[in-house]
Amino acid sequence: LYLPAQTNLHKVFFFKIKNADLGFVEPAQPAAKEGEAQEVTSFESKPNLLQSRSHVFLHYQQLDGNFTKEVYIPLAIQIDGGSYDAEIEEIYTTGYPLPPGNYLLSMAITSPDLQRIGTQYYEFSLPDPMGYTEELGTTPVFFVKKLDRMSAPETRSEIHRGIFTYSVLQVETNFDHVFTAGDNLDVFFFIFGAQANAQGRNDIEITYEVVQGEEAVIRYAVTNYDMALVSQPLPLKRTVLIKTTKEGKTTERQEQRDLEPGAYALSIVVNDKLSGKTLTQLVNFEVK
Repeated sequence: LYLPAQTNLHKVFFFKIKNADLGFVEPAQPAAKEGEAQEVTSFESKPNLLQSRSHVFLHYQQLDGNFTKEVYIPLAIQIDGGSYDAEIEEIYTTGYPLPPGNYLLSMAITSPDLQRIGTQYYEFSLPDPMGYTEELGTTPVFFVKKLDRMSAPETRSEIHRGIFTYSVLQVETNFDHVFTAGDNLDVFFFIFGAQANAQGRNDIEITYEVVQGEEAVIRYAVTNYDMALVSQPLPLKRTVLIKTTKEGKTTERQEQRDLEPGAYALSIVVNDKLSGKTLTQLVNFEVK
């Protein structure tokens, strides 16, 4: 993912690591001093924690420019040992503000003693936000599972387990775009190329629809925004018209029902009312 960050773009990388490869162990207990009794804490009264320590090395190389950056991140993780599964692959994230361009990310994760190492290489491109003069564009549209506000933004690169940070936001995404009955589609994205008025405000109108094939199964009320950063919860409820006939008299009533299991897409139609430019995005998701 990427999102605007002053003059650059904040690029967020998602990667998976198997628990077994991180070498989780129980934290070492401090030895009792001579003449002192060792405190005994039962398993039930003390959290069953496991911890892991690793080194992460990142190298960003711009392929069509001169930007290069090396980043070192110490990785220290503590998890609940009661739910630990060595074979599970967990999602981790890290981010860094980068100028537009084409890049190669070289990434290495090592054991504390540097004897075990895993590497990955990833090519990616970041658009120029100032290049959207004739058309609209967006950052990748993603679904938010949980969003919290931190007291202050992070001032250095970190590795996070299951979430990523952006400005003062701590975000957990629905990585697989799979939902269950009663969930919301909480979409998050930024619009490039939207015109601002003299007060620096936008006038953006967005139409959302859930579609299945050619059929619109949920139509939401048109939503207006005065800024280009969009965070919008959309309930997965469809309105059903129920007709009842009794003694020759027909009555109608509307009922809200959960969306049935199946494959769907969210249609996002963006209309910049100041410039007249429009954009349509489709994001696939599944209800199980």
